[in-house]
Amino acid sequence: MAAPDLAELNLLHATICKAVGDPTRIQILYSLHEEPRHVSALAETLELPQPTVSRHLAILRQRGLVQSERDGLVVNYSLAKTDIIGVLNAMRQVLRQTLAQQSDALT
Repeated sequence: MAAPDLAELNLLHATICKAVGDPTRIQILYSLHEEPRHVSALAETLELPQPTVSRHLAILRQRGLVQSERDGLVVNYSLAKTDIIGVLNAMRQVLRQTLAQQSDALT
């Protein structure tokens, strides 16, 4: 894949990077990767207030990373793009490698 131009990078930053720019949203993505959940279940799992989870879900939904489906009175959320977990895992691997290199440089 060719190097992206500035317009594509700006779009990437505005949509994906900002969506995963908050640790709580990353936790939500990993939680939804395990199984679809409703807001109350996510709030309980993550030990966060329900309004906080709802706010983060709205951002993830606007960015197209999460989808919602109404089931009676309950709205269940799931990953719209399961590839995002692979991206997050790759970023975590880069972090581990970077920290290991920094640690080696100090010793």
